[in-house]
Amino acid sequence: MKIPFDLSAVYTKTYEAPPIDKGEILRYSGACGNVPEIDALTRECLAELDGVLTYKACFRIFDVSADGTMLDLGFTRTDSAALSKNLHGCDRIVVFAATVGIGLDRLIARYSRISPSKALVFQAIGAERIEALCDAFCAEVNELAREKGCSVRPRFSPGYGDLELSLQRDIFSVLDCSRKIGLTLNESLLMSPTKSVTAIIGIMPDD
Repeated sequence: MKIPFDLSAVYTKTYEAPPIDKGEILRYSGACGNVPEIDALTRECLAELDGVLTYKACFRIFDVSADGTMLDLGFTRTDSAALSKNLHGCDRIVVFAATVGIGLDRLIARYSRISPSKALVFQAIGAERIEALCDAFCAEVNELAREKGCSVRPRFSPGYGDLELSLQRDIFSVLDCSRKIGLTLNESLLMSPTKSVTAIIGIMPDD
C-alpha cells in the first residue's frame, strides 16, 4: 500500500521538545561514568537553553527505483551501493531535514571564547537534541507506515558510506530548507544551524 501523501508537496512540522537523555549528553561530551562536575555543568547549560531551542522538520515523499546501485530518488539520481542496500524493496522514500535552531550555535560561539568546557557541554547537548528530534520524526513516519501496511528502513544521510555528501545540494533544493525551516547550506556543504540533519527513509510495502 502507498503512503497517501501528495508527492508534489513539502510538509513542515514543529515539535515539542523531546525528552532529554542525560546519559547520551554525557556520552557525547566524552565523560566516563558519572562525573559530578560535568553533571552540574550539564544542568546549568540545560537551564540556560530554556526557550532557546526550536524543533523543526520539513519533508517530502518521492517514488524510488533502482537499477543495481544506480538510484532514481525522484528528485535526483545517485550511484550508491550503501543506499541501494538500505532501500532494497522500497518503493517510496521520505526525504527530510531537521534542525534545533540557530540559538544553540550562538551560545556555543559565545562560550568557546569564555568557557570552553561549557561550550563542549553545549555541543554535546546539541548532538543529543538533534538526534532526539530525528528519532521523534522517524517514529512518526514508522507509525504512519505501519497503519498503511508498510515498514520503514533506518534513516540514511548524505556522507554515510559511499553516498556523496554533495547530495545535500539536491535535498536542500527540493525541500526549500531555507524558507521552510531556516536551514542553509554553504559552499563547503556545511549546514547552518550546525545541529541539523538531512536524511532519507525508505518505505517498503509489507505485501
